Amino acid sequence: MIVRSTAVAVVAALTALSAWAAPAEAGSCPREGMLGVERVLPVEIPAEGLMVGTKSHPTTLPLGPREIVLTFDDGPSGLVTDAVLAALEVECVKATFFVVGQMAAAHPDQLRRMAAAGHTIAHHSMTHVIMNTVSHAQGLADVEKGWQTVDRILADGGSAQRPATPFFRYPGFARTKALDAVFTERRIGMFGADFWGSDWNPTTSEALLKQVLGRIEERGSGILLLHDIHAHTAAMVPALLSELKVRGWKVVHIVPAERVARTE
Repeated sequence: MIVRSTAVAVVAALTALSAWAAPAEAGSCPREGMLGVERVLPVEIPAEGLMVGTKSHPTTLPLGPREIVLTFDDGPSGLVTDAVLAALEVECVKATFFVVGQMAAAHPDQLRRMAAAGHTIAHHSMTHVIMNTVSHAQGLADVEKGWQTVDRILADGGSAQRPATPFFRYPGFARTKALDAVFTERRIGMFGADFWGSDWNPTTSEALLKQVLGRIEERGSGILLLHDIHAHTAAMVPALLSELKVRGWKVVHIVPAERVARTE
């Protein structure tokens, strides 16, 4: 009975997800034969909150078979991030970068280039503090300082209560119930991942590629987590994009629905 109830709850949640996230047109690529973006997915944050990514939550984004959302954490980091951005640009692919505020402050021009290239700039706190190791007040202050730093650099609006792009990923996936409640109240989406590359471990780009491809093929669709601070990750990205193209995967670019609505 417990298993059945959980399954029903998951199905209901997925049905709700389809109501707040509808596809938009993807941008065209000026070069033929590139991977590109299959579609843009405007993500609305409902009043009851948003928690997606099955490594941490029961549900994920409404993605079809062999659809993937590319995300990168912990940058911008200078040359390594530049290498990731260059690989994405070659294939006309857009990703979501969950940036650390102090890294953005150290590389403000790079952050502006990322945004100007059309990537989604999301948030990962100011200092990457692990939230369940500090007080609620300390954790919230670090998160708020992070998005305020990013919004100020990008001259992107937002407020002390809510960032211009209301997407957040917990450092280390270390959630707290108190912060969950704050983000839900402020309609800030909480993003986990459906598969990750575990690229925080020492490895080679070849081994990392094999590991990532194995994991995404096993699951079939979802949000991929990588980090744009590791040289082995940056070296792997061109081959990953090439393999996604050959294997028939489609890239989905997530953006806040409210920002799409303002431009229409």
